[in-house]
Amino acid sequence: MQRFRRIVAAIALAATATTTVAACGGGESEDDSGAKTLKLWHYESENSAMGVGWNRAIEIFKAEHPGVEVRFERKAFEQIQQNAGMIINSSEGPDIMEYNKGNATAGLLSSQGLLTDLSAEADKRGWAGKLSPSLQTTARYSDKGVMGSGKWFGVPNYGEYVTVYYNKDLFERNGVKVPTTLAEMTAAMDTFVGKGVTPLGMAGAEYPAGQLFYQLALAKADRQFVDNYQLYKNPVDFKADPLKYGADTFAEWVRKGYVAKNSASLKAEDMGTAFIAGKTPMIVSGSWWYGRFKTEMKANWDTFLFPGNTLNAGSSGNIWVVPENSKAKSLAYDFIDITLRPEIQDLIGNNGGVPVAADASKISDPKDRKLIEDFNTVSKQDGLAFYPDWPVPGYYDVLVGGFQGLINGSKSPDQVLDTIAKPYADGVKEITGK
Repeated sequence: MQRFRRIVAAIALAATATTTVAACGGGESEDDSGAKTLKLWHYESENSAMGVGWNRAIEIFKAEHPGVEVRFERKAFEQIQQNAGMIINSSEGPDIMEYNKGNATAGLLSSQGLLTDLSAEADKRGWAGKLSPSLQTTARYSDKGVMGSGKWFGVPNYGEYVTVYYNKDLFERNGVKVPTTLAEMTAAMDTFVGKGVTPLGMAGAEYPAGQLFYQLALAKADRQFVDNYQLYKNPVDFKADPLKYGADTFAEWVRKGYVAKNSASLKAEDMGTAFIAGKTPMIVSGSWWYGRFKTEMKANWDTFLFPGNTLNAGSSGNIWVVPENSKAKSLAYDFIDITLRPEIQDLIGNNGGVPVAADASKISDPKDRKLIEDFNTVSKQDGLAFYPDWPVPGYYDVLVGGFQGLINGSKSPDQVLDTIAKPYADGVKEITGK
C-alpha cells in the first residue's frame, strides 16, 4: 500500500516558498503551549471562494491574537495529496492544514496516529451543531480510518459536489439546449461533434477522468452501492453494473469524440483554463471551480446538475486537520472556529462557494444562490455519494492510471476495470481484515 513515501517531492514541498503575515497590535497572545506562531497550509487559489473566506479569517485571527505570527503557505493539491503523511510527521509540518477527506487520506493518517483527535473541541465549540449528519461523515473516522463514525479528526466548513459547467454562448451558437436527461446530453454532444466541436473538456492526468467515470456509474447506482463501495458494507463486483456501465459508457464517449483522446495527458488546470478561454462547451467537475470561473471567465456560463442522476459525487468540502505534532493546537482550534462564523460563511457563499452555515438570505447573486440550492437539492435527497478515489489508500493514482489508458485507447473498459479492481480489494482487505 502506498504510504506517501515520495522523497524527492517531499523535499520540494518542504522547500516551497512561505508567505508570512505577522499579527499586529499591542500585547501578546500565546497558545496554551506557549506558541507564538501558527503555521497554516491550504491549497485554495486566492480568488476562489474559500481562498477569499480564509484570507478574511486570517485577518480576524490576527486581530484577535495580537503578537501571534501566522505563517501561511499555499500548496498544490498534488503536493499534499502525495506527501502529507511524511511531511506532517516531521518538524517541517504545519500546525493546521486543509486536507482531503475520506478513508484513503484523512482516514489513513488518523489511523496512523498522525492527526489530533478533535472530539472534545467539537463538543466544546459547538461544531457538531453547525454541521448536518451527512456533512459530519467526512469529519469522523473509526480506529481503522473508515469515515462516518468514531472520533472527530477534521472539520469541514464548506460543501462541494460535482456538476456540469456549460458555456451558454457556445450552446446558443450551436443551437444546443440544456439537457435534462442523459439521453438529451448525449444528443447535445452529438450536435457539437457534428459541428467539429469536442463537447466535453477532460483531464486524464488528474481527478476529472475518475469523477466522470463515477458520475456515469452513479447513473445506474443506488445508496446500497455507495455504502458497499465506500463503507465496505458488501463486496463490490467491478465487472457488473454500475461500474461496468460507467467504464463502458466512458469508452463510448471517447469513441464518439465527446472526449478528446489527447486529453489523457492534461491536468485539471488545463481543463479549467480551456473552459475559461471559451474553448470548451462543457466540463463535468466540482463546485470548487465556481468562484474562479465567476472571477476570470468572460463568456456567459452557468451550471446544471448531471442529467438524470439522483446520486452525485460530492460531500463536505476538504477538512481542517491538526497534525498530532502541531505545536500550536489551541491556536489552530481558534482558527477553525473563525471559519465557521457567519461572516466567513456568508463571504464564502457570496464568492461562489457552498457554505455549510450561511444565511441564504445574505447570498446576493442569483447564480451563487443557484449553486447552493443545487447542493441542497442533492444533499436533501441523500444524493452525496462521495468520491471514487476515497475507499482505499493509494487509489487516486490507480484511477488516474486506469482512465488515462481508457482515454488514449491503450486499455479496454474490461482491462481498466481489472486494473482498478485488485487495488480496491487489496486495500479493503488490509483495512477490514476481510
